[in-house]
Amino acid sequence: MIEISLKNIKKSYGFNNILENISFEIKTGDKVGIIGDNGCGKSTILNIICNKEMQDSGIISIRNKSNIGYLNQNLDIINKEYTVQDIIYENVKGISEIEKKMKLYEKKMINNPNNINIINKYLNIQDKFINIGGYKVNTLIEKVMHGLNIDKFINRKFNELSGGEKKRVLLASLIIKKSNILILDEPTNHLDIETLEWLEKFLNTFNGTFIITSHDRFFLDKVTNKTILIEDGKAILFNGNYSYYLKQNELRIEKEYKNYKDQQKIICAMKKKIKQLYEYGKLAYPGGEKFFKRAESIRKRLNKLELINKPKEKKDFPINLLFENRSGKDVLKIKDYDLYIQNKLLIANINVNIYNGDKVCILGNNGCGKSTLIKNIINNCSDKIKLGSNIKIGYIPQQISFNNNQTILEYTRNFYIGDITHLRSSLDKFYFSNDLVFKKINNLSGGEKVRLKLFELINNKCNFIILDEITNHIDVDTKEILEESLIDFKGTVLFISHDRYFINKLANKVLYINNNKINEYMRNYDYFKSHKNTSK
Repeated sequence: MIEISLKNIKKSYGFNNILENISFEIKTGDKVGIIGDNGCGKSTILNIICNKEMQDSGIISIRNKSNIGYLNQNLDIINKEYTVQDIIYENVKGISEIEKKMKLYEKKMINNPNNINIINKYLNIQDKFINIGGYKVNTLIEKVMHGLNIDKFINRKFNELSGGEKKRVLLASLIIKKSNILILDEPTNHLDIETLEWLEKFLNTFNGTFIITSHDRFFLDKVTNKTILIEDGKAILFNGNYSYYLKQNELRIEKEYKNYKDQQKIICAMKKKIKQLYEYGKLAYPGGEKFFKRAESIRKRLNKLELINKPKEKKDFPINLLFENRSGKDVLKIKDYDLYIQNKLLIANINVNIYNGDKVCILGNNGCGKSTLIKNIINNCSDKIKLGSNIKIGYIPQQISFNNNQTILEYTRNFYIGDITHLRSSLDKFYFSNDLVFKKINNLSGGEKVRLKLFELINNKCNFIILDEITNHIDVDTKEILEESLIDFKGTVLFISHDRYFINKLANKVLYINNNKINEYMRNYDYFKSHKNTSK
């Protein structure tokens, strides 16, 4: 049964055509991942499906009685007084109101145990509560709140929460709503691995249909059975998960390129034949009319040809990580160090050794102290934290901010060695071309900020790179370029990430923070996962 159908959907913003001709169908039980470069229109498609935006043309059909639950990327709530509890129960207000009446009559029965009228009213309210699934909903709420670790901040105001906490609350509210279709726009951003794994289990047992946009390749592999690639304003369907898409898309591009080359050969041969026939016709004058007719016949066939566009070659920007001076063998030593924040112990008795060439990932739940530890390393704030000799640190934080509001061009001139012509040429390779170099740095998107910081890091030629969750803001293609660059990097990398695909590709050591302690695991995420429960 078709749940959602899009046919020839077009959408523009001014002169910028985002969606050219989007057509696809979502059937009952489909688990769909929508992928594509940043800005390709993934969120726009979801907004159109959920009636948050209108298409310029085309038809969208949604099956009658479908109940859609939508999670968008905007984590703010208009009512600033809303608590977490308000949002969790927002979709089950009727049930919670009846439950309040039940509790009121429970108190009345305690004070009036023999009042038949009160008992009968309580039983009537209880029957209504049972019939609308009140006890089941309460069980679900408890399960979801525990699974997403929301219990501890249930009474806090929503807008005071961190990005990860907000995402967990909105996910919980959506799950409790019990929609048969879920539309999830970047649900994995800001989530720690424990929460990601819980969400994966939920989606794998979810009986309905869902559409997800995500840059988390590991997550997409786990939960999806179809993949839709948005490319050049069009949708291309692959009947499998992300890994299936990778293989099939490569074959598709090879086939398209072969078809393009074959057609170009045919076109070239037809043009050559037309030219040849015209020359024969001129030589055969006055009896050359038959050559001219044959030439015109071929020209008409040529004009009717449906031209195959040359497949778009991926434009990679060069992340060539080099450094001027090699560090010593010992890059970082932390011995018997206790990490505190505002007198609260985060991690006790830290003992860590990082050596030249290591690629080390710090893992742990949100709030366990990962970013605080990195900041303390960078600031060298204790004699128990010792950096090795000849260390030059390059750091990209989780929340990238700038101390001024210069343009991209002004900002990069502070560290770029070379004239402005070469600088603009280099910026163009990082997708900062033409007038974009005059954009104020405080107005950049998350992905643009990461690219600018990467450009700065490359030009500073550091031998110890520290990255805090930068994979949250970049698309898959950029992640893959960054992965390969960091793998080839001859220096040392210390990074925080919840992107398991990224960790598997890069890490040769995992530092796992749990219960105020750090445990060390050699190798990548898969090794850590298989040995985590056996560690003391």
